[in-house]
Amino acid sequence: MSQIFGFNTDTKVGDTVYHVQSEARENDLLLQTQVFVKGHCIGKRASSYAERTVQPGFSIELMHELLKAQHRMMLEAVRESRVEALFCSDGAVQDVNAGGMAIQWTNAAEVFPGDKAVLKLIVTNRDGVVDGALVTARISFEQDAHIHSQSMSEPDGKADIEIELPVPPMGNETPVLIRAVADEKSCTRKFRIKRT
Repeated sequence: MSQIFGFNTDTKVGDTVYHVQSEARENDLLLQTQVFVKGHCIGKRASSYAERTVQPGFSIELMHELLKAQHRMMLEAVRESRVEALFCSDGAVQDVNAGGMAIQWTNAAEVFPGDKAVLKLIVTNRDGVVDGALVTARISFEQDAHIHSQSMSEPDGKADIEIELPVPPMGNETPVLIRAVADEKSCTRKFRIKRT
C-alpha cells in the first residue's frame, strides 16, 4: 500500500496570500481541503469518496488522484475569487464530483446501547431539502454488500433509518455506509455509530 500525502500550496491574489491545504481523512472516507488566510481557516470543503471504495478497481492511487483534483479545483477557485461558493456549510458533504446532494446526520453525538440504532438524517441538494430520496444503509464495505435497511426522505428532507448493530460489539463504534439517491443524483457517506 502506498502512503497518501496531502497537498499544501500558497497562492497570492491581490495583496492576500491564501494557503490551501488538502488531505485524505481515510477513517471517514473524506477528502478535505481547508483555505487559510494569515493562519485562520476561512472555510473548507469536504467530499466523500465512500461510494468509490465499494466499486471495482478502487485503489489508494485513485483516491490520491481524486484528492489532487479537489486541491487543483480549490486553487483555481481561490485564484478566480470564487472559493466561498465551494465551501461546505453546516456539515453538508457531497460525493466527489457530485451534483450537489448531501446527507447530514443530526443525532451523530448520540451513543446507542444495545443492538439497534436509529440514525436521524437530512437529505439536501443545492435547491434545499430532498423529498422522496431512497436512503439505504450497509454495514459491510465489500463491493457486493447487501443493503441492510432502507428508508425514504420526507417532504422536509428528514429520514430515519434503523440499523441492527452486530452483537457483540466490535469496539466502541460500528461503521455504516449511508447512501441517498433521488433524481439521478446520489451521495454516500461513511458514519461511525457510537456504542456503549
